[in-house]
Amino acid sequence: MTTPYFNLQPNNLEDNVIKLIPLEEQHFEGLFEAASDPLIWEQHPSKDRSNREGFRTFFDAGLESKGAFLILDKQTNEIIGTTRYYDYKPENSSIAIGYTFLARKFWGGPYNKSCKKLLIDYAFQHVNSVLFHVGAENFRSQKAVLKLGAEKARDMIITANGVDMPYFEYELKKKE
Repeated sequence: MTTPYFNLQPNNLEDNVIKLIPLEEQHFEGLFEAASDPLIWEQHPSKDRSNREGFRTFFDAGLESKGAFLILDKQTNEIIGTTRYYDYKPENSSIAIGYTFLARKFWGGPYNKSCKKLLIDYAFQHVNSVLFHVGAENFRSQKAVLKLGAEKARDMIITANGVDMPYFEYELKKKE
């Protein structure tokens, strides 16, 4: 059973590892500091996000989406990265999760899994399907969404800044 109202930026998404708080303008500098490592973006189709101008475009789109979160370490309040809900389609009972990045010091630990679990569990209170759109050459993210139990649904082209880029769509369906 899905609920009719889906707040894309709830204030209470946290577990013993991380806290997700709605993204605000005041988070820009701290988040840019975490994002300014070019290795974070090396497999990503938009590699310019490690510079201020490229990151500003990414950040502003997150603010405008009204579905973006700052990811904080629950114990230290250190900025880990960001993630967001997007492409909510009530008629399909689906939402996408993406635009996620984590600072490299948080790779390989419990942080990404914890973040996605919080978002997925909350989403499944409102929809039956969660989608992930991953760049065709972003092998790290492809492995991460497969670990969540998502299955590759289709190949797609996403146009960003006038450039067509190959992506894969993965789907995770709510278990009855």
